[in-house]
Amino acid sequence: MALISIAGVSKRFGAFQALRDINLDIEARQFVTFLGPSGCGKTTLLRLLAGFLAPDHGTIRVADRVLSDPASVVPPEERRMGMVFQNYAIWPHMTVAENVAFGLRIARIPAPDIALRVARMLDAVGLAGLGGRHPGQLSGGQQQRVALARSLVVEPDILLLDEPLSNLDAKLREHMRGELKSLQRRSGITFIYVTHDQAEAMALSDRIVVFDRGVVQQAGTPREVYERPANLFVADFMGLVNKLQGTLSVGVDGPMVRLGGQTLAVTLAAPAMDGAVTVAIRPEAIRFGAGAAGDNTLNGTVVEAMFLGNLIDYQIDVGGKLLRVQGTRWDSHPPGATVTISVAISECVALTPKSDRTNP
Repeated sequence: MALISIAGVSKRFGAFQALRDINLDIEARQFVTFLGPSGCGKTTLLRLLAGFLAPDHGTIRVADRVLSDPASVVPPEERRMGMVFQNYAIWPHMTVAENVAFGLRIARIPAPDIALRVARMLDAVGLAGLGGRHPGQLSGGQQQRVALARSLVVEPDILLLDEPLSNLDAKLREHMRGELKSLQRRSGITFIYVTHDQAEAMALSDRIVVFDRGVVQQAGTPREVYERPANLFVADFMGLVNKLQGTLSVGVDGPMVRLGGQTLAVTLAAPAMDGAVTVAIRPEAIRFGAGAAGDNTLNGTVVEAMFLGNLIDYQIDVGGKLLRVQGTRWDSHPPGATVTISVAISECVALTPKSDRTNP
């Protein structure tokens, strides 16, 4: 049985439909990320989970308890959930230890127990010895850890995190990703994390839920969402992708797509009839030279080659269609060179317009 069950949840703000018929199950002890562009509905769903908003339709359950439906909402303080906000929301006039202890004092935990639990939590998030400082004396990363410690010290069943790393510089953000993932594994708490950063979602998550225009476009492991996108939006949003338009035919040799003068064997994202499709291929999946038996092999001409240090970013004309190819820094194919490239059939995912869940 899922820890969290979201069934038929919709939410509207005036004329704006923020969420439409969301159905989602979240298992215990997982790190689940809500991913999507601004305005896609991910933060609205997080606030519904926290109890800050009521759904217009549908229910939210945790275990066998209904927490939200249109008629009633269990208040946030009774949900056994912690929340970490984008701006940390820690009190500048309180010390680090006082910030972390705040929820325990509200719960009337005895003072000796508060001191012990605060000390343990500060040690767990790497802030041991800093309990007497004020937030203004801390770095951004340390303030973020205070916000985490304050949410975790009350021992929530679920921790909700609303883009908590977005205010950090790139290097610190990368470091804190590792800290968050390690903390989640050690604590065993279910983390639900909101971000618009694809790399962050893939680095942290056991499961990613991709949103667009108030609809769940796909839910799966990072590898599933990246390698087997459900539709063109997911394929495009999850990173660099070649999108090649062609004509699908399904015969005894399997699904094939005609691209100008060349043909690709493809993998179907969903059952499809013959007709127009778009083939999604990640640039790093394409290799120079003839492939193994069964791979797609194409011939083309190098249009551009940009050296980026760890890789070379090529643009290759294949039958009038430009392909992005990421070669190693040891490759050497100057503009104008004729090349043979190959890509596994499993890396060529054919998507039809009907696979776009945002379409009516």
